[in-house]
Amino acid sequence: MATLPFRQVDVFASGPLAGNPVAVVHDADGLDDAQMAAFARWTNLSETTFLLEPTAPGADYRLRIWTPGGELPFAGHPTLGSAHAWLEAGGRPAGDDVVQECAAGLVTVRRQELPDGGARLAFAAPPLVRSGPVGTEDLARIARALRLRVSDVVDAAWVDNGPGWVAVRLADAAAVLALRPDFGAFGDLRIGVVGPYARGESDAAVEVRAFIPEIGAPEDPVTGSLNAGIGQWLAGRALPASYVVSQGTALGRRGRVHVHLATDGTVWVGGDTVTTITGTVALAG
Repeated sequence: MATLPFRQVDVFASGPLAGNPVAVVHDADGLDDAQMAAFARWTNLSETTFLLEPTAPGADYRLRIWTPGGELPFAGHPTLGSAHAWLEAGGRPAGDDVVQECAAGLVTVRRQELPDGGARLAFAAPPLVRSGPVGTEDLARIARALRLRVSDVVDAAWVDNGPGWVAVRLADAAAVLALRPDFGAFGDLRIGVVGPYARGESDAAVEVRAFIPEIGAPEDPVTGSLNAGIGQWLAGRALPASYVVSQGTALGRRGRVHVHLATDGTVWVGGDTVTTITGTVALAG
C-alpha cells in the first residue's frame, strides 16, 4: 500500500468552494497507469493529477492528468491547481517561472502580482493542435447537441490544445445560460460555448460553459484549456485583449478566469487557487 501526500485545490475560485476542484497526488512516480486511472475514477472529479519527477530538460516537475474516463495531454485548471500544490509543498522553480512537463509539452506557469498586493497563477496557453473554422456537417452536429438552430450560432471554431475543444459563440450570455444540451447527441464532441454580457450586466465580459459528456463529466465547472483556446481565437478581436470570464453559473459556482493577450501574442490564463483539503491518500500497490 502506497501512502502519498495529497491536496485538493479549488481553482478559478472567487470564494470558498466556488471554482473547480482538482485532486493532486504528490510523489507519484511509483504509481502505474491502472492505479492512477482507478484513483481518478474514485475521486470522480473532472480531473485528478499526479506530480512526478521531470524527464524533459528545463522542466520543474512532470504532470499526468486523468479524468474519470482516461488521460488528457493537457488541461488548464489542473495545471494551475497542481502548480499551486507543488509550490505549497516546497517546490522551487529553477527559473523565474514554473515549468510544467506534460504530454502536450512544456507549459509555463507564472505568478502574477496584483494591485492589492496579492498574486494569482497564470499559464501560457499552449499551441493549438487544431484550429480554424468548423465545417457544415460538424456545425450541424454541434447545433443538434446543443439543441440550437445553426442560425443561432454567431461563429464557431476549433480551439483544440489537446482535449479536443470546439468553441461556439452565441449572441449573449443569456443564450449561453439557457442551454439545455442533448448529451446523448454529443458522441465524441467536446463543446465550449461563449456569449458576451452587456456593459454593466456583470463583472465579467463573457459567460462560458464547457460540455464534455464523453469523459463522464457532462458539464465542467470552470475550464482553463477551453478558455485558453477561446482566448487564442477571440482575444483582441471579438473580445478585448484582457477580459474576465464567468463560468460555472449554471452549476451554482462562481468561477472567474482572467485572460490576457500579451504584446508578444502569448495568451495567459489566470485564476485564484486555494487548497481546501490536505492530507495523505492510500493507494493499493
